[in-house]
Amino acid sequence: MLKKVNLKDEVNSVEGLYIYKKIGVLNGHVLSAVQVENRTLDFHVHEKSDELFFVIEGGFQLETEEGLLQVDEGEFVIVPKGTRHRPVVTKLSKFMMIELEGTLNKENSGALYEE
Repeated sequence: MLKKVNLKDEVNSVEGLYIYKKIGVLNGHVLSAVQVENRTLDFHVHEKSDELFFVIEGGFQLETEEGLLQVDEGEFVIVPKGTRHRPVVTKLSKFMMIELEGTLNKENSGALYEE
C-alpha cells in the first residue's frame, strides 16, 4: 500500500531532541527524522554504509578530515562509507537521515537511538 509522508509533519511530531523517529524503510535503508540542538558527536566511521543527512530546517556543519562543510535548509550531504566524520550542530536543526539498517546505534548517535 502506498503511503504519503510529509517530512515537516514527521520531524515536528518528534517529542524532544535527539530522538530518532523511523519514518520509512527503502530497500534495507532506514529513513529517520530527528531534531538536534547544541550537540557535537564524537568522530566515527560507518564501514558498511553511506549516510545521508537532509536538512529540513536549520543547518549544521559536517566535520571530516577535509575540514568543515556547512549544510543548510533544503540541502543534503552524503557521507561515503569509511569516511571519518561528525556532525556539529549549534542551533535547533531538523533532519531526515538515510542509512543502511543497523548503521545507527547508541555509540554513534549520542546514546539515544532506539531500534
